[in-house]
Amino acid sequence: MNGSTLRTGLLIIVALAAIVLYSSVFIVQQTQYALVLRFGAVQSAISEPGLKFKMPLIDTVTYFEKRVLDLDLPVQTLLSADRQNLEVDAFTRYRIVDPLRFYQAVGNIALANQRLQSFTNSVMRNTLASASRDAIVRTERAGLMNRIQADVNRQAASLGIQMIDVRLTRVDLPAANSQAVYQRMRTEREREAADLRANGQQQAQTIRAKAEREATIIRAEANQRAEELRGQGDADRNRILAEAFGQDPEFFAFYRSMQAYEAGLKGTETRLVLSPDSDFFRYFNDPTGRGNGRTATPQPAPAPAQPAPAQ
Repeated sequence: MNGSTLRTGLLIIVALAAIVLYSSVFIVQQTQYALVLRFGAVQSAISEPGLKFKMPLIDTVTYFEKRVLDLDLPVQTLLSADRQNLEVDAFTRYRIVDPLRFYQAVGNIALANQRLQSFTNSVMRNTLASASRDAIVRTERAGLMNRIQADVNRQAASLGIQMIDVRLTRVDLPAANSQAVYQRMRTEREREAADLRANGQQQAQTIRAKAEREATIIRAEANQRAEELRGQGDADRNRILAEAFGQDPEFFAFYRSMQAYEAGLKGTETRLVLSPDSDFFRYFNDPTGRGNGRTATPQPAPAPAQPAPAQ
């Protein structure tokens, strides 16, 4: 009986010792901070990982993340310096650097996110209000994000938080404004295109008129040169014919008659109404051209042709 009671007592003592030991030991991971609290008051802040001890049944342990935390901000509408409404979507990344101050200021991650969202929205509104739309969207975006991060970091220091990054993921006009801006840009581009087409047509007409004027001048000069050459050729021909007629009038008459036969008897249905003893057929009756018993009257030599006047 006494032995059984003794064993039971020992078991109870061992169990109580195990419970006390278990409640006095806790483990801090490498990614955690730990605060030891006694009746709500902070007894110690632990940042080194390992096996730690506390007062059993009295002290409690609260853990916080050492790793970088993300906070996505809701889309908000801001007004730029040039009075343009902009929809801004942003996110922040931060880290707890002072767990004691963090616990005293906010106590948990959810409340810290609310405070950081308020800080960031206020700083973004004030910073972007001093910049134009083009600066926010294109030219000064990186500098503005750095300014926002620095201002938020100063305010977040009171919470034991360090801001790692603040990024504007999307900056755009509201849907109604976007359509109006798109229509205005389209109208401007159409006007520029119309101006370019009008200038092009004007230049084309100028070039075309100049080309036509030059072509007219070239044709006129070519026609003038052609008339001069033609006149010179006619003069040379008449001179040669006159010289040939003077050297042998009979051969010249015979040659001209052959040319007349060739020109007058072309085709298969040539009809001529002439007298049989006409001079036109004198070489048919007599190769010497003295047919019908008549003596061919020598023709006087034509006077030399004068050169045609230059055109």
